[in-house]
Parts: sequence; C-alpha cells; structure tokens
Amino acid sequence: MKQQEQVIQTVAARLEEATIPYTIIEEAALMLQGVPVPIEKIRILVQWDVFSTCYQLFEKEAISTVEKTATTASFELLIQQSSIIISCLFNTTIKTDPYRITVDGLWCRSLYSYLYGNDFIKYQDNIVGFLHNKQQSLTIHNEQAWNQNNYQALITRYGEPLVIAEKIKLNPEWRLYPFFKYMKDLKGKKVLHLLGSNGVKATAMALLGAKVTVVDFSQENARFASELAEAVGVDLNYIVSDVFSVPVEELEESYDYVLMELGVLHYFITLEPLMKRIKNFLSPGGKYILHEFHPISTKLITSSGKKHKVMGNYFSPELMYQTVAFSKHMSEGLQEELMQTVQRKWTIGELITSVASSGLTVKVLEEEPNHKLHDIGLPKTYTLVAQK
Repeated sequence: MKQQEQVIQTVAARLEEATIPYTIIEEAALMLQGVPVPIEKIRILVQWDVFSTCYQLFEKEAISTVEKTATTASFELLIQQSSIIISCLFNTTIKTDPYRITVDGLWCRSLYSYLYGNDFIKYQDNIVGFLHNKQQSLTIHNEQAWNQNNYQALITRYGEPLVIAEKIKLNPEWRLYPFFKYMKDLKGKKVLHLLGSNGVKATAMALLGAKVTVVDFSQENARFASELAEAVGVDLNYIVSDVFSVPVEELEESYDYVLMELGVLHYFITLEPLMKRIKNFLSPGGKYILHEFHPISTKLITSSGKKHKVMGNYFSPELMYQTVAFSKHMSEGLQEELMQTVQRKWTIGELITSVASSGLTVKVLEEEPNHKLHDIGLPKTYTLVAQK
C-alpha cells in the first residue's frame, strides 16, 4: 500500500506540474480515503482535451499504446512495478465532477460516488463498513465538542431555566413553528426527539400533552433540559446517548412521531443507517418529521449584508470542521479554546434518496423562505414529513 501511495503521489505531481487536471478513481481512490480494498491497477482519469499531452508526458513509462473507443481513450504505464491505467472520457470536464475531492493534496473521487448504482457494487460492503467505523469515531469527537460548558452558553442565550419556562408556557405551539402543523393533536402521543439538545421544544410538546423522550449525547444539554422540564412542570425522559447506542430498554416500544430539527443531520456521515433506525422507532402510520437548514443556505450561498455570493459547492461530499453551534453565546476567549465539530452537509437529493431507501414514504417536502428582506427568494429551511 505504501509503495502504491508513493507511486500515486509521483504521478499526481507530474500531472500537476504539467497542469493536467486529473482524478484518481476506483480502488486507488477508496484506498486514499481509508477504505481497505485490494488494488491490482491504479486508475487515473485525466481531462480529455489534454490526453495527448498526458501520453507524451509518460511515453517512456508506457507499456501500451493508446486504446480508443467512441467515448474513452486509455493507456497503461508501469512505475516502480505498479501498473497505472490513465484514461479520459471524451467531452467531459473533470473539474465539474461533484464527487471530485482532495485527500492529502491529491484529487480523487469521493467514496460516496461508489455507494449508488451498480458500477462499483463489489466494494459497497467495504465502504459501508468503513463509514460505520468512521461514524463511531466522529460521534465520539462531536460528543466531546458538545460537552464543553455549553450549559453556560444556554444560560447566556435563554436565561435561567425558570425564565424560559415562563415563556414556553405562554405559547408552546410557537416553539414548534413551522412543523407543528404536521403533528396535529399531541395529547397522548409518544414523541422521540433525536438530538433534542436543550429540551426547549421537548418541554413545549410535553405541555401539549405528549409523552416525550429525548436522545442527545450532551450531558450539558441534559442538565439544562432537566431543570427546564422541572420549571415548566412536565416530565421528560432524557437519554444521554448517541442515536445508534441508545439502550433499547430505555425507549418506548414505538413512537407516533420521531422529530429531528435544525442543525443535526450534518452529524451523520451516512444517512441510510439513520433512516432505517428511525423507521424502526416508528409505530405503523407514525411520522418522521425533519426540520432542517436548507443546503442552499448552508452549502452554497454566503450572505454579507445585502450581498450574496455563491462561494460553496452544493454537491460537495467532503467532511468539514465547523465551530460548535453554541460558541456564539460564549466570550471570545472561550470561543478560541473550543474544539470544533466535524460535519457532512447533505443535498436535498441525498436526503430524499436515503429516506425512500429506508422504506418510509415521503409525504411532504416544504421549502421555507428566508424572512430577511434582503434574502427574499432564498430558501432558509425545509420541513420533510415521511410516514411508515
């Protein structure tokens, strides 16, 4: 593996020096991203209109002539006993591939591109296993990030639990805007609030008669939620756990609603296992309600005053380090000391595909506008409702 990595770095460096766009693909791409797969040949895709230049660059190492089809061209070379296939796809621009990412400075195709379709199905189990292990390690990391004195940040944001409790009691429905209309009468209903954070929405639902269970991995959130529920005068079943490790005996047999909302989906680097688990939590006819930030606003567009710029890549599957959400309610000195969270932001298409693949039926996808005047016409959030 080490020798193959060195060969890849050597070839990539020569391509970069010659300003030839490239993407490492298939087994070599998976290896670079940490997925354990055997590699017989290293495969690299280059920009089609500089393919001839690429062949000239490696002509001395080439062990084959150029082979062409109606859509592709390729040749093989040998470097340090490693076989490399360099190919191109005619009339295709490499740099616009949404799954083209950098890994340690090397351009390669994201492992997510090999999860869908049948082109590379033989390694899907390897990828799924890798993502499962990666999810576990990132969950531990993000759990630590969310236990950095965010109780004090919640006090700064809301005031003491007694203060926010009085506000919730005045109008609990308002705390559940805009998705409350999809929940109807909550009296006697069982609700599971995944990554339920500080308990503000959970206590509002409990006030409306629901039996609410919250699952969240932050002890700090649990402390605030417990004090808030006591101040409001309702019972909450708050389980400190990540979604995949929650003890079954602490849960109800099934739930009428499973709720997730605002800034939670990005803590999952693969959605299919999450959606299958949500389906298992639901009773027959039960509903999964997701209220989340729209990827147009989180992945693509940045706003500064009245100006908008397309700065991001809507399709990017890369993991990103982000400041933990509660940091804005802490002093600048404390903000600098906080560890960051690791996030994977999802497109609407990826979300819908994962929900449908789980067997849930999508009933509603409502995209909600930004209410700031200079953001008119831009989506800010969305609400998805899926039924078992």
